Amino acid sequence: MTEHLHFPTLLRMIDERSAAFRAAVAAAPSLDADVPSCPGWTLYDLANHLSEGDRFWAYIVLNTAPGDERPSKDGLAAPRERAALITWLADSTEQLLTALREAGPERGCWAWWEPLASPHTVAAVARRRVPESLIHTYDAQLASGTPQELPTIEAVDAIDEFLATACTVTVPWPGEPATMDYHAAGAGSWRQTVDAAGSRFTRLTAAEAAEGKPTAAIHGTPSEMALLMYMRIPAGSLRLEGDADLLQRLQDWD
Repeated sequence: MTEHLHFPTLLRMIDERSAAFRAAVAAAPSLDADVPSCPGWTLYDLANHLSEGDRFWAYIVLNTAPGDERPSKDGLAAPRERAALITWLADSTEQLLTALREAGPERGCWAWWEPLASPHTVAAVARRRVPESLIHTYDAQLASGTPQELPTIEAVDAIDEFLATACTVTVPWPGEPATMDYHAAGAGSWRQTVDAAGSRFTRLTAAEAAEGKPTAAIHGTPSEMALLMYMRIPAGSLRLEGDADLLQRLQDWD
């Protein structure tokens, strides 16, 4: 299991995954190709979404503070011609990276998540943008017919970041208290606990992972586990132990 990645490493990963996204766009048969993992979206829709997000967060890290109102997006649509779109995507990523470098990792900014395990800082935004680029690159590769396994380091941090950002909340769990263990082969294990206090997670040692008796546990590669968390692959494709319905209830929980 890795510790949190350093800020320059996060910026490099954003750059690399964004380049891989552009390569998938360039290789696709058409910008109108359906994206199987994003029902109702074409590849153009996906590209517009990712570039809009890059530009949105570039503005946020330079112009907001924790607790501010949610900013508005600029409303600019990406061009629909392929060469112009690829240039637009590259410029969007560069806007984001330039803003992140200028702001620096410690600066506070607005964010949509509860600041319990993931703070409202530029470093946390950079960490959030890595899985955005990572997962959407996989989506674009699916649309172009060439899906690839996620890089291991990025996948492992995507698991940890998802649990910290999206799954650490004070919203009460509506069911009986439960624990869900996630085991990424050769990379680490995590336990999500849900109860009346909300949802939180811990990183498990090898001994804790071996001895624990959670409500349910799921096993897969780091790539599979990250794709599962973002609901890109079905739970049935991985090995599940214990309460077979818990994972679906967690995924359905708003």
